[in-house]
Amino acid sequence: MLRIAALVLVIGASLAAGPAAAQFGNIFGNQGPPRPPGDVPNGGFPAQPPAPDQYPAQQQYPPPPPPAAGPPPSGIQAQPLPPPPGAAAAPLPPPGQRARVSPPPANPQQPANSQQPGNSQQPANPPPPQPADAAPQSDDTVVTETPTQKIPNTRAVFSGLDKITGRIISFDAAIGETVQFGALQVTARACYTRPPTEATNTDAFVDVDEVTLKGEIKRIFTGWMFASSPGLHAVEHPIYDVWLTDCSSPVPAPVAQSTAPSPAPVAPTPAPQRPRQPPAPRQVSPAPAPAAPR
Repeated sequence: MLRIAALVLVIGASLAAGPAAAQFGNIFGNQGPPRPPGDVPNGGFPAQPPAPDQYPAQQQYPPPPPPAAGPPPSGIQAQPLPPPPGAAAAPLPPPGQRARVSPPPANPQQPANSQQPGNSQQPANPPPPQPADAAPQSDDTVVTETPTQKIPNTRAVFSGLDKITGRIISFDAAIGETVQFGALQVTARACYTRPPTEATNTDAFVDVDEVTLKGEIKRIFTGWMFASSPGLHAVEHPIYDVWLTDCSSPVPAPVAQSTAPSPAPVAPTPAPQRPRQPPAPRQVSPAPAPAAPR
């Protein structure tokens, strides 16, 4: 039994030595161990092949030839044109300098648009002459605005507000007449409107006085009132308010008189004048409030 077991071990060792020798090779041979794979952790990287050239070598061009001695070529004609008949030829320039080409002098016997001898180019037609009295036109145009026409009126129409009862009444006053509304005395000095073809702009010059409890008259406003903007005036009163609404009774336009001489009027005998007292202001009061239904 021992012999059989020893024989089995010898056979197994000889069979296992063949694959090991095939994998690692001869330890003492010239061939080195195989290269380890690149994905082994902490292992060395395999040798990389040399990188090829990314750009090809630049082609060498021959150097340009040196510039030739002498002046550079020019497209200007070096020889002047032949002079017109009856004119002297211009002297030639010294060598090494460019010839200065100048137009030939005008020939009074030759028309301006005729072709000169020796010149194959047809000259262009000159522009037509401008008249001597032509003056440059200016772009600055002065526009004169016509003033707005005002139509005077003989009466002014107002609206009054009683802030306690909240009622509004409308009243009119002649120019120079004083109308009393509550504790306010309104006097219209002038009232103007505009023609129907223009924008509506009704205004009036008004004096407003306040009658105090002691009977004194105190001026609280004097100035222009505008019907389109009632809030522009400065009538400040705790109970009453007044503003302009319209003008009425326009003054007719004066009629042109004839140029014929009129007889001299006879001056009437002046009558004795009596002292006049200022007219009492016309009273305007708001309508009473209606009685409450029972």
